[in-house]
Amino acid sequence: MYDEGPEYVVVFGADHVYRMDPEQMIKTHIESGAGVSVAGIRMHKSQSSDFGVIETGPDGKTISKFLEKPANPPTIPGDDENCYVSMGNYVFTTETLIEVLKADAADPASVHDMGGNIIPMLTEQGLAQVYDFAENIVPGATDRDRGYWRDVGTLDSYHDAHMDLVSVHPIFNLYNRRWPILSNLPSLPPAKFVEGGNAHESMVGAGTIISGAHVRTSVLATSVSVDAGAYVEGSVIMPGVRIGRNAVVRRAILDKNVVVPDGAQIGVDLERDRALYTVSDGGVVCLGKGVTAQL
Repeated sequence: MYDEGPEYVVVFGADHVYRMDPEQMIKTHIESGAGVSVAGIRMHKSQSSDFGVIETGPDGKTISKFLEKPANPPTIPGDDENCYVSMGNYVFTTETLIEVLKADAADPASVHDMGGNIIPMLTEQGLAQVYDFAENIVPGATDRDRGYWRDVGTLDSYHDAHMDLVSVHPIFNLYNRRWPILSNLPSLPPAKFVEGGNAHESMVGAGTIISGAHVRTSVLATSVSVDAGAYVEGSVIMPGVRIGRNAVVRRAILDKNVVVPDGAQIGVDLERDRALYTVSDGGVVCLGKGVTAQL
């Protein structure tokens, strides 16, 4: 920050999924004169206790408290049903950020956490305000996917976010050409389906070959191979995964370069899976990078 000398610093979390125009939030922050603006999404109070909740003053903007997973979350002034949940997106005035980081570094009791220490410190000083995510208008958004946000900090929420993508009318739409999500894709040929291989309500990445296999409600990344007789359902398959002949994969997350041998079964017998792999609270079976599944 000292070298570049920016007037404002934008800090966005990497474990959330959403579509947003940051410029609108930055403009609102500059006009407000606040030290930090925290993006907040309106969420029903019955669902808010699992997140960081923002309590505002009577003006509905100034943050009076920043609460981590409160049992009785405070609602929005004028809206008794909904709370502001922190999205983990912040816009700081640089001078304010430097001052608070110095103060936090000198505090031996601090764990140096953004939500646990930094924002509460600025809240106590009256320098924090909430930015209502509902005010962020993205071109091409529909009533169905407008305001989508999901915290993907757990295995179950990560799996659920992928399942949001593959319905006929997805709740999170990747096909908004007026506001595309840009990425750096590898130079690979299109996905190929041979020997009767098929995929339904699924996304299949470039370089993937489905050969005589059946894929349903799943997201397959690049360079995946699924061999004859295999069945994949409700799963997230990372690049380079190999699924052998007659194998079964259900409600699973397979990380890069996992190998599922011929005839192996994942997600069929959860008790067996718990002894061999990681199984989430919601019953999603997870295999780490490069693991070969047990027969």
